Amino acid sequence: MIYPENFEQKIEFYKIRQLVSDYCLSPLGKEKTEQMHFSASFSEVAATLSQADEFVRILREEESFPADHFYDVRPTLRRIRLEGSWMDTETMFQLKRSLQSIHAIVAFFNRPEKDMQYPHLTALAENVVVYPEILKKADTILNDFGEIKDNASPQLAQIRRDLTTTMNGISKSLNAILRKAQSEGFVDKDVAPTMRDGRLVIPVNPSYKRKLKGIVHDESASGKTVFIEPSEVVEANNRIRELENDERREIIRILTAFTDYIRPYLPALLESYEFLAQIDFIRAKAKFALLIDAIKPVFEDTQQIDWVQAVHPLLFLALKKQNRKVVPLDITLQDEQRILIISGPNAGGKSVCLKTVGLLQYMLQCGLLIPLRENSKVGIFEKIFIDIGDEQSIENDLSTYSSHLTNMKMFVKNCDGRSLLLIDEFGSGTEPQIGAAIAEALLDRFNQRQAFGVITTHYQNLKHYANEHEGVVNGAMLYDRHQMQPLFKLSIGNPGSSFAV
Repeated sequence: MIYPENFEQKIEFYKIRQLVSDYCLSPLGKEKTEQMHFSASFSEVAATLSQADEFVRILREEESFPADHFYDVRPTLRRIRLEGSWMDTETMFQLKRSLQSIHAIVAFFNRPEKDMQYPHLTALAENVVVYPEILKKADTILNDFGEIKDNASPQLAQIRRDLTTTMNGISKSLNAILRKAQSEGFVDKDVAPTMRDGRLVIPVNPSYKRKLKGIVHDESASGKTVFIEPSEVVEANNRIRELENDERREIIRILTAFTDYIRPYLPALLESYEFLAQIDFIRAKAKFALLIDAIKPVFEDTQQIDWVQAVHPLLFLALKKQNRKVVPLDITLQDEQRILIISGPNAGGKSVCLKTVGLLQYMLQCGLLIPLRENSKVGIFEKIFIDIGDEQSIENDLSTYSSHLTNMKMFVKNCDGRSLLLIDEFGSGTEPQIGAAIAEALLDRFNQRQAFGVITTHYQNLKHYANEHEGVVNGAMLYDRHQMQPLFKLSIGNPGSSFAV
């Protein structure tokens, strides 16, 4: 369970989703990225993390991985279910190239040593069907440039021979006519036959157009040239048109026959493209992991956060552009200290700490590797709640504080020992004494429910509560009082103040 509905906007996960999508090679992977979602299943998250981690090793260690020609031909595969429909040449070429990629990827993981190196990805490729017969059939039709071969059928071969013979005859006749016209001076010496409306013609100066018998097909935009088809080649040009129509009909017949051939395989083909989509998506996750220096930490089927040098990925990328480094976060939430109360100066990094916890835990449970050190331990939560920022809106006309109370009601009703609560400026938005009292009562309820959480506050009574109650611990954002500036570093164990050291 994730609350509220705009949780991803609150923690800016939509930016992470876009960064992953940008690494996808095709709409196949982009679609998977859009479908990426939070999961509370330990086995599901563990599997997706392992797949991404294995692909990171492929990118780092393998000299080559077949990552070319990731085409999405599924819309056409669904369309050609209808009898009498056919696949066009371009899509057929994309089908051929992408099936070659699927074949190469499966072959990559079918090598004996790969089962040990990349067990989760090998399992993914285990039952994927490849189609050597379809590839062989496509090879008889298309050349390496995606064009229909002359010998794709005997009829096509004959049509193209006739086309070549007829066009050669026309060119010979036109060149003879052109040389004669040039010698008589009504066609320029540097003029050559050209095409207009699919017919071979001669460019002529308009003042001499009556000197050359034939059909005027066009004139230049300037009006200084007309394009004449000499009478001697009209019949031959008509024959060209007939042969080109014959060629189109024969190509459609060939494509229809090929489409009829693959139609029984369509359900299985779509499954193979599902595999290609998964590979595209997992590869994109691995590329993103390399960008933010993310890893697969120790992942245990329990509720815990034991992070060493955790980094907010978006802040990391933003500061990297400025040649600056982000201050990493060390944080532990376990049974004996489930709720962390963070205090300290304004603009000292409290909210960034809270957002880092929310974003990284959410990323993890969406199957993304996260930027921590190798000795970190991570757990899994069934529910993550966040209350941050101003929730005022015209639609519900709630005050800021009323909005916070609405969220707190939801938290109290639904939180338990498998929940992670993220609350920024707990109890703010009303008169301090009232806000502090309500905040303490809510904190006590969260603690009784065994919930986990990160809560930022300025209230002294919450700091005292953390000192006096098991399960809650204080944390401080440190401040350099000599330099009069925040250090953006979290220290757990003591409360902070406006000028914590």
